[in-house]
Amino acid sequence: MKGEYCVGGASFLSFVALLLLIFVHVGQINTSLVPHGIAMAKVNTSGFGQAMQETITDPVEGLYTDNYTSPLGEQNGLRQLYEFGLYSYCAYVNSSAGTCTNHTIADKFEPFVAMTSDMLPNYTSIANSMLVKTTLFNSAYLGYNSRVAYYFILIGTIFATIALFTGVAKRALLFVISTVSSIMAALFILIGAAIWTSIVKKCEGVNTLELTQLNGGVLSGIIVSYGNGIYLAWAAFACLAAATVPYMVSCCTFRG
Repeated sequence: MKGEYCVGGASFLSFVALLLLIFVHVGQINTSLVPHGIAMAKVNTSGFGQAMQETITDPVEGLYTDNYTSPLGEQNGLRQLYEFGLYSYCAYVNSSAGTCTNHTIADKFEPFVAMTSDMLPNYTSIANSMLVKTTLFNSAYLGYNSRVAYYFILIGTIFATIALFTGVAKRALLFVISTVSSIMAALFILIGAAIWTSIVKKCEGVNTLELTQLNGGVLSGIIVSYGNGIYLAWAAFACLAAATVPYMVSCCTFRG
């Protein structure tokens, strides 16, 4: 019975981890209920227009759009909120109305490119000068690291799937495979989640960026925050790490 409990516990933890990882992968693939609620990172730009106006001391008109159906990346106007997933990002004019980009394997996390591609050219040049010293501006760094993190998460998901399906059969060799797969899955998810955590944390520097000291100081008006996809990835890592123990016990004690 003890062996059965070990296998059952490990299988349950692997199943939960795989389910969490599936949610991570579907984040922001479209604007329906579940994908809309999951993102790796969020960028709120609702205060950026006011900050720009106070910085350049000229009226800022036509920066935003209220048309949520207009395509992204075609200078149709800035959205209030940008949410980024592993395969695409979506932009919203309010809490629910928005549109998404096409799906791309290992889509790059480039929030500044997403923002400026929606702006008119004259506002893009102003935004460049305002944010040039921030990590948010460094699209090459963010894009490269987010792609690396994607592949770690993808490979970790594959290993988690192998661990789940090989761990249910009562065979010594399969217990070995499930143990190794669970360890590898935990390691890869750990690295992927850590990379995403790091790059979003560095982008958060724009939250407190002071554009000018006039009028008592003007902040950027851009708020970068973690999406719940990162927390789901960390939870999946915890489940996989915990699953390695009963998998290992089953591997070492099974006789058959």
